[in-house]
Amino acid sequence: MPNELKQFADHQTRRSFLGSAGVAVGALSLHSLLANTEAANEPSLPHFSPKVKRIIYLCQSGAPSQHDLFDYKPALLARQGEELPESIRMGQRLTTMTADQDSLPLTPSPYAFSQHGGAGMWFSELVPHQAKIADQMCQIRSMHTDAINHDPGMTMLFTGHQLPGRPSLGSWLSYGLGSENEELPTFVVLVSQGSAKLSQQPIFDRLWSSGFLPSRFQGVRFRGNGEPVLYLNNPAGVSLDDRRRVLDVLAKLNLRQAEQVGDPEIETRVAQYEMAYRMQMSIPNLTDFSDEPESVFTAYGEDARKPGSYAANCLLARRLAERGVRYIQLFHRGWDQHRSLTTQLPLQCRDTDQASAALVSDLARLGLLEDTLVVWGGEFGRTAYAQGDLVSGNYGRDHHGRCFTMWLSGGGVKGGHVHGVTDELGYNISEDPVHVHDLNATLLHLLGIDHKKFTYRFQSRDNRLTDIHGKVVDAILT
Repeated sequence: MPNELKQFADHQTRRSFLGSAGVAVGALSLHSLLANTEAANEPSLPHFSPKVKRIIYLCQSGAPSQHDLFDYKPALLARQGEELPESIRMGQRLTTMTADQDSLPLTPSPYAFSQHGGAGMWFSELVPHQAKIADQMCQIRSMHTDAINHDPGMTMLFTGHQLPGRPSLGSWLSYGLGSENEELPTFVVLVSQGSAKLSQQPIFDRLWSSGFLPSRFQGVRFRGNGEPVLYLNNPAGVSLDDRRRVLDVLAKLNLRQAEQVGDPEIETRVAQYEMAYRMQMSIPNLTDFSDEPESVFTAYGEDARKPGSYAANCLLARRLAERGVRYIQLFHRGWDQHRSLTTQLPLQCRDTDQASAALVSDLARLGLLEDTLVVWGGEFGRTAYAQGDLVSGNYGRDHHGRCFTMWLSGGGVKGGHVHGVTDELGYNISEDPVHVHDLNATLLHLLGIDHKKFTYRFQSRDNRLTDIHGKVVDAILT
């Protein structure tokens, strides 16, 4: 008998042996069960030939006012100051911010609108750069959602449910389609702060959470200042070879533990260590803009030179797309204009308009727009009536989920196309409604995924991003 086994036997009692054996058998059974579950859940994707390979999602957190950007309503000017008709409101539940307001006066946009592109698409003077890409843009003016406040609205937009705890869109894609670049995360998150200082809605980690999916599918947030990813650099005195040896030893220890207890999170930890090691080589090159020509900074704007700005994040998103990252999620805070709309909204547009348009044009220049989809929009829209004192000018607009505008650009969607119509006051949808579930079903479709078949079994239920809802919006597809 080998010495190690003899020492082990000498210290074993009958009771301890049976106890440890029972744990081992249970662990093996659990590991087998988890492995079978993982294998059963493993999707076979894509279901059909995809139109795009990746998505860049430009989320304007706080809900941009469609009335002041895209959905031109001259009838509001003619009826300025009139009360919102009950025949239009139809008993809609309002937020606590305007539910007790004495008056709900109809309020036109103070900004001039003009038509652009072959389809004569309407744009406000606040977004002149986006107006220039009208022929590459598909506007959906008939978006709607179930949510009335920001947190449930954002959670629903990205997970398909108002309550937290479910996987985000990026995590679903990471799980279903995997990565095109093993040196970078499949799902990257970038966050920027708006110049508008009022009502900066918080951005929660759960918006890029993997929910009930294995945690290796969660998004990786890059920081705007300092190291893009914390602890990516080696400590002083530790070489890359030293780090490699440490990781090899850690991997052996972790995998041995995984075999004993059957916890898939241990394998996730090993995978994350390996990804971090590979990112040590890829991230510095990715975030170094010194190889970009001056023409790029002219296109995106001078803010693109400032790490962590929306413009810099748009440029970084393009560089991530070039490197095959599957899903790139930008969040830009500051669109919640309940008051001071005329001073705050122009600041938000100054932050985002030029860079949003430049990203689309840049992708097209590089031949990447053909297989990349860009999505622009927030969690809901704003009301046709004013919140606050309309007479003094210190007013804004409240949350409005019944109708709002988003736009898409890239592979598989019609350029220069407007989908959906709202009523003359921009309060209700008149034609072709598109729910958040429909949007998500369409995004999956463009990636070659049938949203009804893309499921993950959890708590004895086959769950999906679109729950039991959603239909592909064929009318916007090429």
